Amino acid sequence: MKDIEHIQRRTIKILAAGQVLGGFGLGSVLSIGSLLARDLSGSESWAGAAATFSTLGAAIWAIPLSRLAYAKGRRISLASGAALAITGAVTVIYAASLRLFPLLLLGIFLLGAGSATSLQARFAATDIPVPGKTGRSIGLVVWATTVGAVTGPNLFGPGEALGKFFGLPTMTGPFLFTVAAQILSTLVFWFGLRPDPLKFAQELQKDSGKARHKISFKTAIDTLKSYPVALYAVISVALSHMVMVSVMSMTPVHMQDMGYDLVVVGFTISLHIAGMYAFSPVMGFLADKIGKLKMIFIGQAIYIAALAIAGFGNNDRWLVTLGLFLLGLGWSASTVSGSALLAATLPANEKTNVQGVSDSMMNLSGAFGGAIAGTILGAWQFGGLNFFALIPVTVITVLSIVNYRKAI
Repeated sequence: MKDIEHIQRRTIKILAAGQVLGGFGLGSVLSIGSLLARDLSGSESWAGAAATFSTLGAAIWAIPLSRLAYAKGRRISLASGAALAITGAVTVIYAASLRLFPLLLLGIFLLGAGSATSLQARFAATDIPVPGKTGRSIGLVVWATTVGAVTGPNLFGPGEALGKFFGLPTMTGPFLFTVAAQILSTLVFWFGLRPDPLKFAQELQKDSGKARHKISFKTAIDTLKSYPVALYAVISVALSHMVMVSVMSMTPVHMQDMGYDLVVVGFTISLHIAGMYAFSPVMGFLADKIGKLKMIFIGQAIYIAALAIAGFGNNDRWLVTLGLFLLGLGWSASTVSGSALLAATLPANEKTNVQGVSDSMMNLSGAFGGAIAGTILGAWQFGGLNFFALIPVTVITVLSIVNYRKAI
């Protein structure tokens, strides 16, 4: 048991290091991406396409990367996802130089592999079985994203200066930091994850006589039918992500329309991302301590406060900023607790298959939220967008009450 705990501690450190570097790309994609999309398309309604294609990319890449992990291990899967993100960042810069909107969407789609990698890393923290620490392990790895994700948007100014130095198009300079960070992240995962946590866990399963299951979308759905609490966890994570993406992706556009520059927008997004990641160890600890289902419910309560503040205070920069911070906090409570509930509910030999589908559903929901957010913003403004975001919050709240009553 001591050897297992030692390997788990080392695995968490490596995953955390990779997440620190990988986080640098998150702010650039969802913040500057929406501004680039509006600029190249010439339409505000297309501004949400950045969030749509980023989350769509993460959704589509999630399943093949999870299958690659199941077949070859987390080391190869995570390194491959980070490498795809490098290609995406380079494509975004090239698309802006040619002013080709479809090519921009392709680049953002490829960058979605970086998000899929980040999401898979949180589940990799639970591969090696250490009872009673599922939430904390996920929380620590999610927390590691804070450094890069919060710093990233604040590099908009230096990134623009660097981009001008190299003669790059406006708003593409920050993606140079994304390229450098993802290269380092690829190297960390490739050389650091030894032994591979998933391969190590699979060897433990063999020793205990547990067989590996066939991995496919159908078997994942069959598993979820057999474990309704796991299905609830998947739905909660997916809809919570939809709420966050739809509001956050349109905030840069709304703030730019209010007259604020990229520095102010970057600061607001940094605080939002701090809410998403900085408190995740606390959310993981509370999920293990007071219950994962209760924490999902608390996450929805935080969402309601966030949407009310940002919606009613949509003309006040500081109220929008506070609302965005709380939006990130609600996402953290819901996502960390929902992911921990999923990992704790499923048998070890069925986790990887379902986790890939869960990440895919999460990002498809985000893609849908980003797709309709621009249209809602154009028709009902930022206040209306926050109001519409209450719909999925209501669905999760009702499901949480139903599942809680079944549990008692």
